[in-house]
Amino acid sequence: MAYTNAYSAYRETSIKTASQGQLIVMLYDGAVKNLDQAVILITQKKSQPKCDPGIIEKIGKSVIRAQEIITELTVSLDFDAGGDIAKNLFSLYTFFNQELLEANVSFDGERIKVVRDMVKSLRDSWQAIAQTEATPGGIAQGIALNIAS
Repeated sequence: MAYTNAYSAYRETSIKTASQGQLIVMLYDGAVKNLDQAVILITQKKSQPKCDPGIIEKIGKSVIRAQEIITELTVSLDFDAGGDIAKNLFSLYTFFNQELLEANVSFDGERIKVVRDMVKSLRDSWQAIAQTEATPGGIAQGIALNIAS
């Protein structure tokens, strides 16, 4: 029990002290983790002759968590300062959520993998930006996000 409380406190401190770029990377990490889980569960579901309803519920929860994270990323966009980048990210996030909705209904692991790969690519780009954020005058200072620290 003490380990759980210690981990929760550590995680809370990590989030409170993270820069905007690091928070974005954490969100992407969460989306990737949930999409990976959904793909694993869909594979399990397809390998079973009789489907366990618990797996269906877990698939849905994993996909919905990823969609919630993508929605959080969407509402954090600052269109005034972000210009075309914010508009393009908005379009991508909308596409991701639509694909995940359809993949969740049809248990289509391949569609989830496509979204996961694209999210992972964005995550890696944000990781590079977040690393420059730590340097004085880093380029990430001009990134247009609307996330409260």
